[in-house]
Amino acid sequence: MTKFIKRLLPAALALALAGCAAMPQDAPTSRYKVALIAKSTGPEFWNAVFTGAQAAATEYNIELTVTAPDNEENFEGQNALIEDAVADGAKAIIFSAIDYEANAAAIDAAAQAGVVIINIDSQVNSGHVAAYIGVDNYGAGRMAAQSALDGVPGQLNVGMINYEVNGANGRDRAAGAKDAFEQSGRAKIVATAQTHPNADDARRDALEMLRDHPEINVLIALNEPSGVGTARAVHQMQRSDDLWLVAFDSNLETVDALQNGAVDALVVQNSYSMGYFGVQSAYRLLAGQGSSVDTDNVASAAVITRDNMFAMDNQRELFLFE
Repeated sequence: MTKFIKRLLPAALALALAGCAAMPQDAPTSRYKVALIAKSTGPEFWNAVFTGAQAAATEYNIELTVTAPDNEENFEGQNALIEDAVADGAKAIIFSAIDYEANAAAIDAAAQAGVVIINIDSQVNSGHVAAYIGVDNYGAGRMAAQSALDGVPGQLNVGMINYEVNGANGRDRAAGAKDAFEQSGRAKIVATAQTHPNADDARRDALEMLRDHPEINVLIALNEPSGVGTARAVHQMQRSDDLWLVAFDSNLETVDALQNGAVDALVVQNSYSMGYFGVQSAYRLLAGQGSSVDTDNVASAAVITRDNMFAMDNQRELFLFE
């Protein structure tokens, strides 16, 4: 056995040396360190983002950290996480802004420290963003409104449940929906609520709106937690049959509500792709390859209703969180 091992050693050494010789001379000696800083970790939307990001990190040999503040209103917490990522040596930050303006200075400082910035989902007011991967939120708002215009005949009395005062997503989705309703000539926004981004507060605010404005026959809830809470309110008020609810994104509860009638349409985004292509873009930019993501394809939104929810492509969109 000893003689056999001795005979193998020169061959093994030769193979090892051949492998070293075949390695590209410019190959990095260490993995790129990348930080993904999200808005929160609770909604299924973010779980799908994280799954996509981890898949790309494995594929591109990225050392990925994933963090988020304790809630989707804590922009100060996000700013602290940006500073922590820079101090920890992150070469790139993949970032979704809670506050379009209040997160900008921290992102600018990170970029000035040499960190590559990739923006996903929700934009930040910084000129240092190297790539943005996310849907056209104004267009998604118009899609939400159009689904109600297509689904409800006659006059539309609309209530809007928004979720972030200073974030780009809620602002742009609301603007798109309002413009579409105004241009239709048969819709009136009778009430708006600026709720906290969690299902309990959204349910409370939607209940109050429906009690104060029983004439409402359309509700638009502009993100996943507000959609969950608003669907609960519609069910509690027994308004599933005479009210059209459009919600954003999907999870088990809203998909079930789509089947039972509390929700009539879901505007869904491919959140897995946002995570995957965010990390891929970080790798390409750090490797000097540039970012060539076709955001029209990887981050487009789709409207899913009870009529089309069982189509194969829509099933994949609805159940990204699995």
